[in-house]
Amino acid sequence: MRTIVRDDYPTRGRTACESVERKDPVVWGSATGGPLGSEAVAEYDRRGFHTAEGLLAAHDVGNLLEETARLGRELGDDDRVVREQGSGDVRSVFDVHRLSDLVDSIIRRPEIVGIARQLLGSDVYVHQSRLNVKPGFRGGPFYWHSDFETWHAEDGMPSPRALSISIALTENYGYNGGLMIMPGSHKTYISCAGETPEDYYRESLVTHVPPTGSPDEDTLTRLAAEHGIATFTGPAGSATVFDSNCMHGSNGNITPFPRSNLFVVFNSVENTLVEPFAASKPRPSYLGSRDFTPLT
Repeated sequence: MRTIVRDDYPTRGRTACESVERKDPVVWGSATGGPLGSEAVAEYDRRGFHTAEGLLAAHDVGNLLEETARLGRELGDDDRVVREQGSGDVRSVFDVHRLSDLVDSIIRRPEIVGIARQLLGSDVYVHQSRLNVKPGFRGGPFYWHSDFETWHAEDGMPSPRALSISIALTENYGYNGGLMIMPGSHKTYISCAGETPEDYYRESLVTHVPPTGSPDEDTLTRLAAEHGIATFTGPAGSATVFDSNCMHGSNGNITPFPRSNLFVVFNSVENTLVEPFAASKPRPSYLGSRDFTPLT
C-alpha cells in the first residue's frame, strides 16, 4: 500500500513555473555542534553555502583523480557512468562511495560528514555521490537547477533537509566551468512546469538544457537580478557546501584546463525518501539511495 505523504513542495504537472517561500529551516542544528564556526553557519543560513580551502590534502586529491580515471575505464558502459553526447567523454561517475573504498573512507572523515551532521541537525546518510569531470576544450555545461526539485519530484525526498559538498580535484578558475550559485536563492522554492517522462534521468543527465526540472528563462532572470551570481574559484582540495535548494549550474569548459570534483549529497535520516512526488517510479538507487543507514 502506498503511503500518502503531504506534499509541501508541489512541482511539475503545470504549465508555468511558480515561486513559493521555503517552508523549512536551512540550518537544523547548532552553531557550536560541529566543525563550522558560528560565522560560517550564519553565512550558510543566509547565502545557502559555505566555502572552505584545504579540506583535502594534495595526496588525497591525487588519489581521487586516479580513482576517477580507473572507474571511467573499468566501468565502461555501466549505467553509473554518464558520458557526454557526441564525444563519449566521461561526464559523471555515480555511486562512487560504493565503488571506491577510498571515497568511502574520505567522506566519513569528521571534517566532512561532521559538517552535514551539524547543519542538518541529525545523523545523515549518503543520498548520492559522484565524480564530475569537465575535460579541457569539450566539457559540457550543467544547466540551472535546484537539486531538491529533482530529488523531490523524482526520488521522493520530502523536504530540503539535505546538502551537497563539492570538493575540487583540480584548480577552479573563473573560466573553466566552475560552480555558480545564486546566493539566497535557497529560500525560494521554484515549482517547475512540465511533466516527468518515463526514465527521464537518461535524458536529463546528458542534455545541456533539460526540458523539465529547470526554471524558465524569465524566472531565472528574475532570480539572478534579485540574488546575483557567485562563481567559485579555489585550489584543488577546496570545497563548497551548499543547500539542496540553491539555484546553481556551471558553464561548459572550452579552456585547456580540466575541472573535476567529488560531489557528495548528505540527507538527514529524519528526511528519508518516500514515493516520488512527480514521477511514476523512483530513479535507480545510484541516483537516489534508499539505503538510509547512518554514516559512522
